[in-house]
Amino acid sequence: MSNKEKHQKEAEPVEEPAVNEGQAPEAAESEPQGTDKLQEMGEKLAEMNDKYLRLYSEYENYRKRTSQEKADLLLNGSRDMMKAILPVIDDFERALSALGDEEGVLLIYNKMMKILDQKGLKAMEVKGEKFDENLHEAVTQVPAPAEDQKGLVIDVVEKGYYLNGKVLRYAKVVVAC
Repeated sequence: MSNKEKHQKEAEPVEEPAVNEGQAPEAAESEPQGTDKLQEMGEKLAEMNDKYLRLYSEYENYRKRTSQEKADLLLNGSRDMMKAILPVIDDFERALSALGDEEGVLLIYNKMMKILDQKGLKAMEVKGEKFDENLHEAVTQVPAPAEDQKGLVIDVVEKGYYLNGKVLRYAKVVVAC
């Protein structure tokens, strides 16, 4: 074969397979694969979106919970200190009842109670109220002097206290039965 013949063979057009009306040869075969891939990608997108939404809501719940815990910690951080001071308050009250209205002791007591009140400490007023096991601790029961006094707190042995609206110490009471 001469060089001229080689060039002519190379220049001759190569016959291509027949094409269906307006479609590329590969498009006819790959259409089912393309829809499968598209559906698969759609499912992956939905799955990823679901994961994202779950993660986002989990984070929001975590953020709310930690901010609530911080607020509780700030409000009730002094709980142990207040609980340690309660016996001193009880002693003050006993001293005041024994001494009468000793002006110096009364001033100190009032000043301390004002400061503790500002920090969220409140005394329970329970005498004459109905017994509530969520607030009171029954030390003893006595017969009721009248029928309408059954279930009421007759006497307070030890005062109860709230700290920022939560029970710090339960009131120890005598209940009429």
